[in-house]
Amino acid sequence: MAKWFLHPLRVRYQETDQMGVVYHVNYLNWFEIGRTEWVRRAGISYREMEERGLLLPVTDMEASFKQAAHYDEWITVCTRVAEMTSLRVGFESRVLAGDLTESLGAEFEGEEPPGVLLVKGGTRHVWVNKEWKPARFAREAPDWYDKMAALAELK
Repeated sequence: MAKWFLHPLRVRYQETDQMGVVYHVNYLNWFEIGRTEWVRRAGISYREMEERGLLLPVTDMEASFKQAAHYDEWITVCTRVAEMTSLRVGFESRVLAGDLTESLGAEFEGEEPPGVLLVKGGTRHVWVNKEWKPARFAREAPDWYDKMAALAELK
């Protein structure tokens, strides 16, 4: 079972509506922050991937809202790889109340990270080249594929 990687954030004023409740689209932005930080933990940056001609557009996303986050609260974005092939990758995401890294650290191994669930969901992506044609990640960047597979605990 792949580990969850935890990334704390404080809810900023511009992410909320007039009532101080986080506007729904911001959870998807937080999913992206979690993905970006997950990839960075694998030793890869999105900038380097794009410079190398590899893009990772979203093909599918889902989010299920359970409770709201509010202005100035700490939340933790939890991210793990749910599936990965040479052509596709899927991430699971959870947004939980509070800064869980204070008690759990930067990783959690288990089915679901503990805490108050605000939003659960995920995204799926396909690897493409600069011409937006499918690209086999394992062939185009085998060193990076191996790093991501190892972090996702697929190897």
